Amino acid sequence: MRVIVVGAGVVGTMHAWHAVERGHEVVHIERESEARGASLRNFGQIWVSGRAAGEELGTALRARELWEGLGGRVPELGFRPNGSLTPVRTQRELAVAEAASALDDAPDRGYKLLTPQEARAVNPALRGDFEAALHCERDAAVEPRTAQLALRRALLASGRYTFLSDREVRDVVGEQAVRDDRGEVHSGDAVVLCTGAALGGLVRELSPDLPVRRVRLQMMQTDPLGEPLPTSVADADSFRYYPAYRSVALDELNAGQAQAPTAAAHRMQLLMVQRKDGGLTIGDTHEYEHPFSFDVLEDPYEHLAAVVESFLGRPLPKIRRRWAGVYAQCTDTSRVVHREQVRDGVWLVTGPGGRGMTCSPAIAETTADELNW
Repeated sequence: MRVIVVGAGVVGTMHAWHAVERGHEVVHIERESEARGASLRNFGQIWVSGRAAGEELGTALRARELWEGLGGRVPELGFRPNGSLTPVRTQRELAVAEAASALDDAPDRGYKLLTPQEARAVNPALRGDFEAALHCERDAAVEPRTAQLALRRALLASGRYTFLSDREVRDVVGEQAVRDDRGEVHSGDAVVLCTGAALGGLVRELSPDLPVRRVRLQMMQTDPLGEPLPTSVADADSFRYYPAYRSVALDELNAGQAQAPTAAAHRMQLLMVQRKDGGLTIGDTHEYEHPFSFDVLEDPYEHLAAVVESFLGRPLPKIRRRWAGVYAQCTDTSRVVHREQVRDGVWLVTGPGGRGMTCSPAIAETTADELNW
């Protein structure tokens, strides 16, 4: 079988990977010289802990298994089973963490409520004050800026993979074929469009009522911390944004403990992970209303820096980079991804939202299964 994959972000790359793994030939088309969207502008977290029970958690757990296997075969991914800690400081935050650790599927997520001393034994860099911390052992991390490149090198070594960059696909031509902006037609036995947050143009023509929206976020990265940060770190505001934490305790948190004004205005949570060079990737904000602002605002960064410093008990290293990113999210946020046959032999796969890095290996595996690759 010959498979045409359009889009070289992590979702597209994983579709190419599964096709090659199953013995097929792949032509992979990317409009940029390299993918430059949300697949790079993220934390690199394989974030199992906050996923909704059911399909979402099942997808994340399967993806976590696949990522670990990939990490063994492609060490350059930088896969590490680092887990995460969410320190809590108030009784309302503690109640949410206790409710999460009592869930029936808590063992699947690796939830365990730790005392401050136990948390510091896991992550000694957390020298600030907190009452307890929710430990999620199943969370992991990879290096987002290099993961697709590492996977592509492995794909090229197969001899069944061709990467075509700087080509924008403009048309679907008949069945199982697309035409790029150079006028070349690429045909196969299946076409998979993994266009990320590029939802206009051809995607709008193929699926005018696409139930997917775009979300903008701001993030930053620091100079090396100078010491290990063994786990990813979140703050209690993350409870408000991840479905696994929905409970009576969360309702009471939302009703009785407001977010800081800046965090509320920008729909913020803290997520933080250490990169292989020792720097910290820190975020994030959520902007849903279109058109998006084009400014990168300073207030959210100041808020995040203050939260991080309060957990670390020390000044944040110099901020090296700031950026904004946009990802595609199903408007029904309970859906893991939007997968649609838009023409004979042509499928559109988009909208995993902030779950793209986490869930992409399992999303692509499901596509391959459903298409009988």
